Amino acid sequence: MFVDASAIIAIIGDEEDGLALAARLGQAGSVRVWPIVCTSPAWRENVPAPLKRRKNSSHAGRILAQIIEINCAIEAIRAYHRFGKGRHKADLNMGDCFAYACAKLYDIPLLFKGNDFVHTDIEVA
Repeated sequence: MFVDASAIIAIIGDEEDGLALAARLGQAGSVRVWPIVCTSPAWRENVPAPLKRRKNSSHAGRILAQIIEINCAIEAIRAYHRFGKGRHKADLNMGDCFAYACAKLYDIPLLFKGNDFVHTDIEVA
C-alpha cells in the first residue's frame, strides 16, 4: 500500500477518520511513502546488488533510484494532465499526483483521505 500525505496527517493529527485510516494501514502487508518508496535501504541493497558486482558499477544503487524517481516524476506529470486541478473531477494537486504515480508504478493500492482519488483509476486501499 502507498500512503498519501493526507492519510498520514489524519492519523498523526488525530483527525476524526484517523483511527480508521490507521487500522487500514495496520492491515497492509507492506507500506510505502514518498520518497522512501524510491530510496529505502532494502531497495538500495537488494535491487542493485547484481549490478554492483559488475565492473564500473559502484553507483548502481544511486542510478537505479534516480531512474525510479524520474519514472515517478514522469507518471506524476501525466497524472496531472489527466486528473489535475481544473482539468478533471478528481482535481488533484501536484503532491496528489506524485502519490498517484508511485501507487500506479508499483501497482499497489493507495491509502488516502478525501474524495479526490476516487475519481481516478487508482486502486483504493
